[in-house]
Amino acid sequence: TQRQSADEVAAAIDLGSGDKTAKRSGFLIMLTLAGIIAIAGVLTDSTATVIGAMIIAPLGTPILAIALGIVTGHLSLVVRSMLWVLVGLLIVVVLGLAFSAFVSTPQSLETNSQVVGRTSPSFMDLVAALATGFAGGFAMCRRDLSAILPGVAIAISLVPPLGVVGVCVGQGLWGDALGALWLFLSNVVALVIAGSIVFTLAGYARDPGSSPVANRRRAYAIVSVLAVIIAVPLAVNSIASVALARWSVSIQDTTAAWLGEDAG
Repeated sequence: TQRQSADEVAAAIDLGSGDKTAKRSGFLIMLTLAGIIAIAGVLTDSTATVIGAMIIAPLGTPILAIALGIVTGHLSLVVRSMLWVLVGLLIVVVLGLAFSAFVSTPQSLETNSQVVGRTSPSFMDLVAALATGFAGGFAMCRRDLSAILPGVAIAISLVPPLGVVGVCVGQGLWGDALGALWLFLSNVVALVIAGSIVFTLAGYARDPGSSPVANRRRAYAIVSVLAVIIAVPLAVNSIASVALARWSVSIQDTTAAWLGEDAG
């Protein structure tokens, strides 16, 4: 069978099991390098560089570990993985703050496609993150699908938005920083939701190593509430963007009709 056991999946994504020193040092080193590459790509408006950072970044590992901890009922795994996600967040944001010194003016960021594309998240970003989470969780469950994990890393946006948060805060663009942070949080929640569903369907909740007394319903309820909290602002932002686009077209058409008879 190609299905991995819960213990095998945990060994791959839990930074607190096995060779802890090697796992944690590798995580910190690769995340720091990915953060530097992502921020450099953002500041130079280079899509290729940002994609490279996505492939390197290991931040999706502890996020999927949160989902596994929820499904197997191991609160310690959930808490430990959340702390590692928080550590990763702080590292990349601080790097962004440091590199913001290389930005000439805040206005230069307003025309940067790498910044603009991550400061106004939409509901479709959440949908894409959910689909990516399903793909990542499914790949972790199967021995024969590990080759798709780099593609999953590219599809989910984790490190670049955090880099944008740091750069925008360094330039005093608090609204843009909040938008980029919301994109990151929505992707984290989407990964946890999708991972929890996939790991549950894979039967890990019934694995011998799972906690028999875990209150999974409460955990699922908390995750569901978080999903609603994240999704509502994204949906509102999407509706507002569509409405503004339609109004802009209507204004242009009306203006063209008004001036149509005037030469020049």
